[in-house]
Amino acid sequence: MCTLSILKKELSAQENPEKAKILQRFFKTGAGEYGEGDVFLGVAVPHVRKIAKKYNELALLDIVDLLHSKIHEERLASLLIMVDKFQKGKEKEAVYRTYLQNTKYINSWDLVDLSAYKIVGEYLSGKPKAILYQLARSKMLWERRIAIIATFSFIKNNQFEETFAIARILVDDEHDLIQKAVGWMLREIGKRDYKAEEEFLDKYADKMARTTLRYAIEKFPEEKRKHYLARGFYNRK
Repeated sequence: MCTLSILKKELSAQENPEKAKILQRFFKTGAGEYGEGDVFLGVAVPHVRKIAKKYNELALLDIVDLLHSKIHEERLASLLIMVDKFQKGKEKEAVYRTYLQNTKYINSWDLVDLSAYKIVGEYLSGKPKAILYQLARSKMLWERRIAIIATFSFIKNNQFEETFAIARILVDDEHDLIQKAVGWMLREIGKRDYKAEEEFLDKYADKMARTTLRYAIEKFPEEKRKHYLARGFYNRK
């Protein structure tokens, strides 16, 4: 029988203390850093995926209990199970609402990036998207990242309006994890519609932080990259 306690035991059995130390540095878990206090077992993502896949019949209450864990890989497993449930059409609205009720536990960029567009973005397809603007204006770093990453779902369908709108809200955000996310989503638009991204940059490049602009123009031709890098506000750290 697949139970929450057995899932945790399976994850613990894969523990790798040396890799855990590396991950704790990589995800900046030190005092004052964005991942302060996060605990890692050192289990590779493919292994977490493999284990999580076996437990997609867990009740949402158990999944939420797992999401509240102090252990990073347990929170990751919880979100992977949520994504699987959602994609299989099981309790879609309940998964979506549970996700948004627990954003403070979706508290690392990898957790957001592996789940936000697959749950929030997919759920909001064809629906009002006011919640994204609320999240984009949040004081919570992770809610702001959820807002922009959720729009990846729309980008994949060549719908860019929401991404541009959220990017305008976050264009001068001071946190590098938001700057990277905004730049990344703009770059994804550019892969599908170069002119659309260019038009946005023509209006907002001089308001962007260094990191945002670098990510956004990564795939541009060299001359175009130089053009945007010469924009005045680019000197901002």
